Amino acid sequence: MSRGTPVLVVFARVPALGAVKRRLAAGIGAVAARGFYVECTRALLRRVGGDARWRSVIAVTPDAAARRGRHWPGSVARLSQGHGDLGARMERAMLRFPGRKVVLVGSDIPDLSADHIRRALGALGRADLVYGPASDGGYWLVGARDGRLARGLFRRVRWSSPHALSDTLDNAPTRRVAMLEMLDDIDDAADLERLSVRAFSA
Repeated sequence: MSRGTPVLVVFARVPALGAVKRRLAAGIGAVAARGFYVECTRALLRRVGGDARWRSVIAVTPDAAARRGRHWPGSVARLSQGHGDLGARMERAMLRFPGRKVVLVGSDIPDLSADHIRRALGALGRADLVYGPASDGGYWLVGARDGRLARGLFRRVRWSSPHALSDTLDNAPTRRVAMLEMLDDIDDAADLERLSVRAFSA
């Protein structure tokens, strides 16, 4: 692909037992939570990872898994998240792609589709930054017209709080911002129950 091809970065953690979806594990058990995380990540990569409209990469923690992890398809390029808190790792991932549109998402958003990525990239034709808000005050997607615009974007963000999106917006008050529709990840057993009810009713 050409140097100007947009990039989709999927953030993921090695699905070690007890290390992923801990709030969900408190309700359904660590084994079931790990299974949910693995399947959710694989399903997302199947939906969006092979789309020719963008280059997909999976950003992995811990870093060693970027070299030898067996949990994701070999067709999707991997990079390491590196050290630091979530904001530092997100900034580092986006800064790897200067001069390109770059969108970053989590790996555990069941409703995320290729059409959401298409719309986010389209919004970056008229905005500097794009967000996919979540009902808990966070966000499921962040994107930049140029990866370099991520510098400083995630400093002093109160992650896992109702202030995560507003804190991030405060870090770039002069940027043109676009918002997508609201989606949610699956944090706990109640979220999973709502997802199951919705799928059964569809």
